[in-house]
Amino acid sequence: MAIVGAFAVPHPPIMLPEVGKGEETKIRATTESYEKVAEEIARLAPDTIIISSPHSIMYADYFHISPGKRASGDMGRFSAPQVKICVDYDYELVNEISSIADMYGDDGDNHANEVQAFPAGIEGERDPALDHGTLIPLYYITQKYTDFKLVRISLSGLSLPMHYEMGEIIKRAVNKLGRKAVFVASGDLSHKMKAEGPYGYAKEGPEYDDRIMEVLRTAEFGQLLEFDESFCEKAAECGHRSFVMMAGFLDGLSVKGQQLSHEATFGVGYGICRFDVGGPNDTRHFLRDYRERKMAELRDRQRIEDPYVKLARFSLESYILTGKRIGQRDIQGKEWEALPAEIFSAKAGAFVSIHKDGALRGCIGTILPTCGCIADEIMQNAISAGTNDPRFNMITEEELPYLEMSVDVLDAPEPISGPQELDVKRYGVIVTHGRKRGLLLPNLDGVDSIEQQIDIARQKAGIREDEDYSLERFEVVRHE
Repeated sequence: MAIVGAFAVPHPPIMLPEVGKGEETKIRATTESYEKVAEEIARLAPDTIIISSPHSIMYADYFHISPGKRASGDMGRFSAPQVKICVDYDYELVNEISSIADMYGDDGDNHANEVQAFPAGIEGERDPALDHGTLIPLYYITQKYTDFKLVRISLSGLSLPMHYEMGEIIKRAVNKLGRKAVFVASGDLSHKMKAEGPYGYAKEGPEYDDRIMEVLRTAEFGQLLEFDESFCEKAAECGHRSFVMMAGFLDGLSVKGQQLSHEATFGVGYGICRFDVGGPNDTRHFLRDYRERKMAELRDRQRIEDPYVKLARFSLESYILTGKRIGQRDIQGKEWEALPAEIFSAKAGAFVSIHKDGALRGCIGTILPTCGCIADEIMQNAISAGTNDPRFNMITEEELPYLEMSVDVLDAPEPISGPQELDVKRYGVIVTHGRKRGLLLPNLDGVDSIEQQIDIARQKAGIREDEDYSLERFEVVRHE
């Protein structure tokens, strides 16, 4: 068995005596549990320890794996430069992970029909120094065990299922090289546990900690994929994607979880769990089961899909599959009788939004009409959302079955005197400064206040907080 164990651990600098200077005694359960983790890793004696860290180099659309043969870092940023650690990297395993990612294709679990690259590798190194999300686990581990090499991997802005896939790729590489490996998922829990804490309080904070600790101690990793992104954001969690990557690393294996400790003394959740790993278990392919369930839900939804959304999907799929931009002559006949007459006679701006695995995959639209009718507006913007959104790569043929789409048809914007005339559920907002213009649609998950709505639209436009701006509002008809 190449995979011998896994651990979920926090990384508060204050827990180190050199940093805490006595404050670490207030989280004694956490420090004592960390020592148990280090003792357990020493007992397992792995060849390689893989650490996923939220504080390594992080990209929105790429998993960065630290390159090279060795690295070091210290806690000077936290006034303890004397705490310094140097480790050797398992560069052969890093290269194997990168190679599998480069040739990622249909291994029976990912529904791909041809080889395609997975967004992971050693490109984009900006700071080779070990970050504190890596240093703090190593601080305890190296006191008990040093005969190992390290793989350090970052999280990303990609979806939770893709973090699970990243874990699966690491597992494949470990098994191929026959490494005896341990995975350490570094990450704090909610940062919103107490009003007097450094980040304040949100009701989602304790809710997140209770829920995540239950999932970890029971090793019911499929539930990790069900956490809503906006809920995680409100809870200000740190390590969720680390835990999901660890779950992918343990995919298809029997796992028994044990909670060692959970504290939130300083207003941030610190949880430590260990995971005993057994043999193969076909009931624990959580991403496979998740995607099969989501596919069934999508098929049911597509059968009763709103005609506007059906048109957007047909336009995008036709372009991706054939390179052809469809026109009105392609949407005639019985299949399209549900399209209302006004879609061909009226003009309006329209936005097409695309989601995959619960995460945004593309969104492009027009504030005012640019085409002769709404139908043409939708068809044009559906293709743009899937192929020209600068935040994302072009959607591939393999992704088409997994896409959720919505269409927002906009009323004409109207100027307003100030935020008091907005309502985040009813109105979208346009923020303008000179030639800079940012828009945010209404009734979006995770956008709960007018101030937040305006700030997001302003930032999208590149308008600084100290610059004057004007506001417009608009209503939409949302089709899902």
